[in-house]
Amino acid sequence: MIKFFLMVNKQGQTRLSRYYEHVEINKRTVLEAEVIKNCLSRSKDECSFVEYKDFKLVYRQYAALFIVVGIDQTENEMAVYELIHNFVEVLDKYFSRVSELDVSFSVSEIHLLSLFGVCSSSYCLHSTDCHSSQ
Repeated sequence: MIKFFLMVNKQGQTRLSRYYEHVEINKRTVLEAEVIKNCLSRSKDECSFVEYKDFKLVYRQYAALFIVVGIDQTENEMAVYELIHNFVEVLDKYFSRVSELDVSFSVSEIHLLSLFGVCSSSYCLHSTDCHSSQ
């Protein structure tokens, strides 16, 4: 299961965060700082899957943006890796080449796109987030 979704710039500033489990605000700040440090400090030659505490991190870099997804141990890393790529393709279509400015100034649209993207990819996380028509 996906625990959180982060979009971060190269300087380590969180541009968008979405949590699918309750995490207190002060713990989010610490978690994001540690996760960002772990992912941004890795070279491009290293694997995009990182073991971190009791979950895994899957991340991809697109120009100046990093997308980091925290998942539990049972989730398929390659499926999440592909989900990230598909999400970026949707953002590129929506914004005509998504940039960090698009992320910074269109947070509500990106939250909505992430909600639909995650749900339509059968990563429906909470019954309050997604409603199945099946």
